[in-house]
Amino acid sequence: MDEKRKLPRHRTLKAGSITFNRASGIDCRVRNMSAAGACLEVASQVGIPDDFVLVVEVDHFKQPCHVIWRKPTRMGVAFHD
Repeated sequence: MDEKRKLPRHRTLKAGSITFNRASGIDCRVRNMSAAGACLEVASQVGIPDDFVLVVEVDHFKQPCHVIWRKPTRMGVAFHD
C-alpha cells in the first residue's frame, strides 16, 4: 500500500474530544498522530462536521482539524490553523 501522508504518524491511544459550535465535546480516541494530522476513532460519525477542534486534555493539545476521510467508526483529519 502506498503511503500518502506527508509526515509519519506515531501510534497512540489517547482519549480526545471533538468540539464545534461551542458545544460540549464528542468523545473520541486518538489512534495515531503526527504534526500534520491524526486518525480518530468514534462511536458514530453522526453529527460530526468536516471542520472541528480536536482536544486531547492529557497533552494540553487543542488543534483545528479538517476531515480528510471517513469510515464507519474512524476518520482521518488534517490539522490547520
